[in-house]
Amino acid sequence: MPKMNVESFNLDHRTVAAPFIRVADVKRLPHGDVLTKYDIRFTQPNIAHLETPAIHSIEHSFAELARNHSDHVVDFSPMGCQTGFYLILASEPDVPGVCTLVEETFTDMLELSQVPAANEVQCGWGAHHSLEGMKSAVGEMLAHRSEWETVSR
Repeated sequence: MPKMNVESFNLDHRTVAAPFIRVADVKRLPHGDVLTKYDIRFTQPNIAHLETPAIHSIEHSFAELARNHSDHVVDFSPMGCQTGFYLILASEPDVPGVCTLVEETFTDMLELSQVPAANEVQCGWGAHHSLEGMKSAVGEMLAHRSEWETVSR
């Protein structure tokens, strides 16, 4: 297949073994700043996916709580395929360090009694959240922590 502009389109999704965390892209900006995009994959592509209320709650919770652990967080966004998220950090690639950041943030997320900003004032679809779905998905990821740095089968 021809090389595509979008990095994930060049990834053979049949050969990966979710859950995992991998460097998806590194951008070196003109003034020396570095942005690293991580693929945080929860479910096996083309086999399973996350439900949208859980995705929405993971997005809100991780985006809010990760910043308690790192000043380098730029963005945390869901994948359209509903199998994971992209985390962008203003830093050099560091998969072990990111695994620690994700583990600490996920641990915090399991302690939540409500999803941050899950209301009509702070969110465009405040009723579309699932605290239970978020905790289930994050708990399952944490149960497989030892596997996160292994991407391929």
